[in-house]
Amino acid sequence: MYRMKHASKVLFALMLVLLFALTACNKTDSDAKPKDEGKKTEEGKKENAKGEEQLYSIDDFSNIKTNEGEAMEGGSFTFGLVSDTAFQGTLNFNFYSGDPDAQVLEWFDEGMLTWDENYVYTNDGAATYEASEDGKTFTFKIRDNVNWHDGEPVTAEDWLFAHEVIANKDYDGPRFDSTLRNVVGIEDYHEGKADTISGIEVVDEKTLKITYIEATPSLITGGIWTYPLAKHIFGDMPVKDISSSPEVRENPIGFGPFKVESIVPGESVTYTKNEDYWRGAPKLDKVTLKVINPNVVVQSLKKGEVDTVDKFPVDQFPANAELSNVEYLGAIDRAYSYIGFKLGTWDKKAKEVKTDPNAKMADVNLRKAMWHAVDNNAVGDRFYHGLRWAATTLIPASHPEYHDESNPGAPYDPEKAKQILEDAGYKDVDGDGIREDKEGNELVINFASMSGDEVAEPLAKYYIQAWEAVGLKVELLDGRLQEFNSFYEGVGEKGDDNPNIDIYAAAWGVGIDVDPSGLYGRDAIYNFTRWSSEENDRLLAEGISEAAFDPEKRKEIYKEWQQLMTDEVPVFPTLYRSVLVPVNNRVHNYAIGDGTGMYKNEIEVTQEEPLAEK
Repeated sequence: MYRMKHASKVLFALMLVLLFALTACNKTDSDAKPKDEGKKTEEGKKENAKGEEQLYSIDDFSNIKTNEGEAMEGGSFTFGLVSDTAFQGTLNFNFYSGDPDAQVLEWFDEGMLTWDENYVYTNDGAATYEASEDGKTFTFKIRDNVNWHDGEPVTAEDWLFAHEVIANKDYDGPRFDSTLRNVVGIEDYHEGKADTISGIEVVDEKTLKITYIEATPSLITGGIWTYPLAKHIFGDMPVKDISSSPEVRENPIGFGPFKVESIVPGESVTYTKNEDYWRGAPKLDKVTLKVINPNVVVQSLKKGEVDTVDKFPVDQFPANAELSNVEYLGAIDRAYSYIGFKLGTWDKKAKEVKTDPNAKMADVNLRKAMWHAVDNNAVGDRFYHGLRWAATTLIPASHPEYHDESNPGAPYDPEKAKQILEDAGYKDVDGDGIREDKEGNELVINFASMSGDEVAEPLAKYYIQAWEAVGLKVELLDGRLQEFNSFYEGVGEKGDDNPNIDIYAAAWGVGIDVDPSGLYGRDAIYNFTRWSSEENDRLLAEGISEAAFDPEKRKEIYKEWQQLMTDEVPVFPTLYRSVLVPVNNRVHNYAIGDGTGMYKNEIEVTQEEPLAEK
């Protein structure tokens, strides 16, 4: 694979080590198919030879589509965004916060750099880069043929402008975190002490130089902000108005393979091909993205109403494993599900978490007991047929070189959970089977859990019943599941924490870099638990320090961090995840996962309409 030619010796050595460490975990077998053993039950579920419900393994799937037949010229493609709620429509990478908006964005915009299957930035993106000998200064050159959809060139000024907007006091997005704060001079700019960001230099129209405070191993695996912002469109707009402007909500612009033609807010987007796309004009003429409720995904696929969906509800896979008109692609997701405990609030002025030692869930023993009370192995088998599996630490299996396999987390042990609660003073004072708090008062724990596919409600009920089995009364917030946008507003994506939420169930997409500070850092707005500690600060800082260029040292740091989180339990992981994506048989050149070398402009189809189930 192509690497940067002039990287510093330190960075190059790191890449070699990363390559060695990660090669073993990357599997691409285009001939692999789901295992098909056993018979169907009356309910459509598959059983193995012993009469047990069939379990599946993500190892049995390919992440690259098999091409069947001869592709036609042009044609259209329909992409299903699986969601039970509308996408928010903040359609700019510098401002969006939820995955649904990211799915919309990725068809018409992209970052300046791409990465390989080992999560290392390469030089085959819209820009190339070189690093200084000390690994602190990066020089980026934007390709001459990279242009915005309106024909204006993407410039170094646009890239600088994105940094200036995110660092502006009036910026209302979630991106001003430790990654951006590592740029020299950006804090002074943010605080109004300087009119420019001293660490960013526009060398010429297509060349940008950025100097970072620390040379960290994260820089080449996600620690660079790579999304420019069109200054000729947003340059005269007040920063506080950008995210809600028509140029973001109604007529967004990018430099990706397709252009936005029209939007039905929250429901669908129609794209047309960008003839001027820098990788080459797309082979498709048109793409339609539409929101599909999880409950009708199968019907839409069977009828040929969509060519693919962003994620297939894996609980529905066994009954639909043999659809004749699609091929299922699969990959280990860079994500995990977790239960979080509300332990403070967000300080909007200081832009950091404020941990409350008197929060309802402040007792670590209560949190540990709630972890021991749930059987995530059973959840993975029962609800997801083996395609999700019990998580143990907060660095998932998608990053095997840093995931600590020796750390068991808190295994299912309800008797231990009961003993922890009893010893900590949570006793059943009145004999009704439900424990009171340590002062003998009623203890009711409010649980925020999202709506979604048909598993959402029974899964939430399982957790509530598991906690009740150890004597804890847990109730759904407002007596119901929360839809996606309301849920994230409640847990505090804008900094406004709903004080009625005590615990919540969520998921986190891990970046290409293993650094977990985006969810657990003191200055991370996505740190919805609002938990902080000096020990956590220390380990997160050490994980991206110069010392962490030594992969063995970095492994040691993150092993210690995983143990800290196991001990303190501000959250506990529930499931590691796989992604299943069914793709219509008429589609060519489609892949999921990272570093496949296949891009959206290469997608083709063999006929005018998707194939329907026979």
